[in-house]
Amino acid sequence: MDFAPFDRRGYPTLAVREGYGEWAASYDGVVQDVMDIRLLERLRERDWTAAGTVLDLACGTGRIGAWLRGRGAGRAGIERLDGLDFTPEMLARAAARGVYDALFAGDVRDTGLPAGSYDLVLQVLAEEHLPDLAPLYRETFRLARPGGAFLLVGYHPHFLMSGIPTHFDRPDGQSMTIESHVHLTSDHVKAAQAAGWRLEAMDEGLVDQDWLAVKPKWRAFLHHPVSYLLLWRKAV
Repeated sequence: MDFAPFDRRGYPTLAVREGYGEWAASYDGVVQDVMDIRLLERLRERDWTAAGTVLDLACGTGRIGAWLRGRGAGRAGIERLDGLDFTPEMLARAAARGVYDALFAGDVRDTGLPAGSYDLVLQVLAEEHLPDLAPLYRETFRLARPGGAFLLVGYHPHFLMSGIPTHFDRPDGQSMTIESHVHLTSDHVKAAQAAGWRLEAMDEGLVDQDWLAVKPKWRAFLHHPVSYLLLWRKAV
């Protein structure tokens, strides 16, 4: 579904590449760990952090890659960590972190990378920008090795449907929305199952007191779901 019917703020909307190109400079100071990393840290299923080869899709500034190296998969002796994004400004910042073995410019729906190359493919806070989920799930399934996993952390559709889009502020203070789409949980299940994935774990992140400590203006959304995690497994 298009986000427009739910929009309560009416910010000007930018295309995805343009929007993230502008946001790259301030992104790390805006996105909070309670949105995504908190969900990753409490995931225990089958010790997913032991994955040897990892692909960070829509890697952005390399924020998640740095976490993987420092506190997640890095502890398990990750063999290779690659990143892919289609925004040059984001890739430049990811490269500057020095945590990836290789970085690729490309589209998450058609990466051009070799099939069966990764034990773990993950994507964090990007799926709401895709008009259709099916190509993402097909491509991640193609990229994963037998027994491999696809780990997705996203911006909760409930929050989008509450009228709050993915947005950022320009240096002059003007708020800008990045083109977004609402995907229900059933949309994910249908697209994933059609591609061959099997659901292994799911979690949701709520606005709680930790959230209010960093975003006190969100008190009206206390106890509302703001993010979610889906862990999919490919059969051996």
